Parts: sequence; C-alpha cells; structure tokens
Amino acid sequence: MSKTSKKAAAASRKERIEAMRRAEQARDRRNRILTITLSTAVVAGLIGWGAYALNSANEKQEQQAAAAKKPVNGEKTWDNKELGRNHVQSTVDYPMNPPVGGDHSQAWMTCDGTVYTKPIANENAVHSLEHGAVWVTYNDEAADADIKALSDKVSKTPYTLMSPAKDQSGMIMLSAWGRQLTVEKASDPRVEQFLTKYVQGPQTPEPGAACTGGLTAA
Repeated sequence: MSKTSKKAAAASRKERIEAMRRAEQARDRRNRILTITLSTAVVAGLIGWGAYALNSANEKQEQQAAAAKKPVNGEKTWDNKELGRNHVQSTVDYPMNPPVGGDHSQAWMTCDGTVYTKPIANENAVHSLEHGAVWVTYNDEAADADIKALSDKVSKTPYTLMSPAKDQSGMIMLSAWGRQLTVEKASDPRVEQFLTKYVQGPQTPEPGAACTGGLTAA
C-alpha cells in the first residue's frame, strides 16, 4: 500500500472513531436528559402526593374535631352547675337514673373495662364517671345477645364499666359525666360514637385520674 493510501486509510479510521465518539456522547446526553426528566417527574409526583396526603390528613382531623363537638344524636346533657362533686358517706338521691354526676362516694368502682354481673352502688359509679369513664347499664328487657356484645366491647375498652340496673327506664343506657344515651340494641352505631366521644372525653372533670385500684364489688 502506498504512503498516500495509508494516510487516507488512517484518516478514514480516525473519522469513524470520532463519529463513534460523537454518537456515544449524544447517547450519554440523551440518557442524562431522560434521567433528569424522569427524576423531576418522580419528585414532582412525590411532592404532589405528599401535599395531597397532608391535605387529606388535615381534612380528616378537621372532620374528626367537628364531629367531636357535635352531640351524639338522642343524648341528654346536664350542665356542670347541676352536678355536685362533694365526697359523701351517705347515699345520694340523684335526679336521674342512672346518675350522670353529682356528689359521690370517696371510693370509685374499678372501671378498667370492668364488667359487673350484679348491680353496683350509684355513688361509687359516679366517682368513676368523674374520672372519665363511661358506664354501660341494662335492665331485664335487654336481650342476652346484646348484653354479651356490650360485655365484649366494654372488656376491651379502658375507662369503661358495665353493670345491670333493673330499675332504669331504658333498655340499654350509656352514661358519662353530664351525658346519657338510651338505645335498644348493642349494634346501634351511637354506642360506638358515645364511647369514642366520652371515654376520657372533654366532659371529664378529672381527666387522667385512675380507673384501676377502686372497688371491685358493691
């Protein structure tokens, strides 16, 4: 091969190499652009999702706060001014049955999800209400299945207690300090609403006070 041909071949090879390098550099640029574009889209999506999730969480909290301020449909209420809080050693003539507050015994009934199968003293139960408990009571008209369902629910819920109350007018009644609800079935959705709202709820005169260590029998 002549000297001229060798130079031409070398030049051609160099040109091909340069073309390959340019093509590789172009691919690298396209890949970088694609990576940046995808990363930007992912970040934007995550930011958008995060904002949506935050807004949804805020809306849920606002809805829960609004629901917490609303009374449970059908509940009766008494103002704190109507309910004494003195400790007494005698029985108390309460204006409602079961009582939802008022003067009471110095000893509270244990109310750590406690189910009593016999009636308990009003004066001790009212002290439990003062500590933020919800007291579930039922008379002889309540169905066995409802009593069982309520017993199961109470036994799993701290700051609650349950007992029979033969002389109450309602079939099933839920009482908190200054609040009371009457229902006919354990499956009534207001039962869960009442428990959610008033177990250690805003009506509690002594929030955080113990529900353990009290009396365990009448």
